[in-house]
Amino acid sequence: METTLTIAISSRALFDLDDSNRVYEQQGLEAFQRYQIEHEDELLQPGAAFPLVQKLLRLNERQGDARVDVILLSRNSADTGLRVFNSIQHYQLPVRRAAFCGGQSPYRYAAAFGCQLFLSTDPEDVRAALDQGVPAATLLASTRTSDVVSDSEQLRISFDGDAVIFSDEAERVYKAQGLQAFSDSERAAAKQPLMGGPFKPFLQALHQLQQAFSAEQSPIRTALVTARSAPAHERVIRTLRAWNIRIDEALFLGGMPKGEFLGAFGADVFFDDQLGHCDSANQHVATGHVPHGVANVR
Repeated sequence: METTLTIAISSRALFDLDDSNRVYEQQGLEAFQRYQIEHEDELLQPGAAFPLVQKLLRLNERQGDARVDVILLSRNSADTGLRVFNSIQHYQLPVRRAAFCGGQSPYRYAAAFGCQLFLSTDPEDVRAALDQGVPAATLLASTRTSDVVSDSEQLRISFDGDAVIFSDEAERVYKAQGLQAFSDSERAAAKQPLMGGPFKPFLQALHQLQQAFSAEQSPIRTALVTARSAPAHERVIRTLRAWNIRIDEALFLGGMPKGEFLGAFGADVFFDDQLGHCDSANQHVATGHVPHGVANVR
């Protein structure tokens, strides 16, 4: 059975809706609805997730079948959402499914659609989706990106390890007891696989898509970019081996800032649980903050 990668995207992540969102925040829902209808023939500019969505949907052209499904989730009503779909059609994005929620949060439909990823600009929606077991991130546009359309055909996705691909079990030791205790604990547990984190299902789905290609010809390339260093690297490698998941590149940075390495990798998006790492990454690539684990306890 072929795997379909299903991704939910909020309308504000896909398009630049800052102007209309300001109307909503300052004047309320009725004013927002009027604004959207009055401007429904005006083209929306691409948002932070637009280049990623383009590349994801191009995978269907490469593979000759619909292995990737992108679903629009929006706080718009069906009436006011016409502007969003007009823009989708203008950019020729094959997005066929949508949920327009009339001012309510749309996150609850991510699980119903069977999504392996939900991207939004609303942190509370992202937290709620994570609570439902859906891999989710708050998307931040790269501050360095000037052209929203990437020239590269290969989709490059990068991940932090602890509290993203893996659980935060090791990170909790580090937070509570410090670096030496973390290193000692990981060395002692080197042959014990880590438990899966919130983004394990998304990584598994990418891995399944990659299986149709050799590593040299794959239209998808993945990277683990972690602050871990030796000897804490061994448990990570053995965990991925136990899961039978391929990671194309693994960078163990020993606490160095991640941004320039992500730029060198050419990441289309990077997912991390810590805002400090996101700030570094965001200067080079589009970044998704994953509000999960001990670093995000409120």
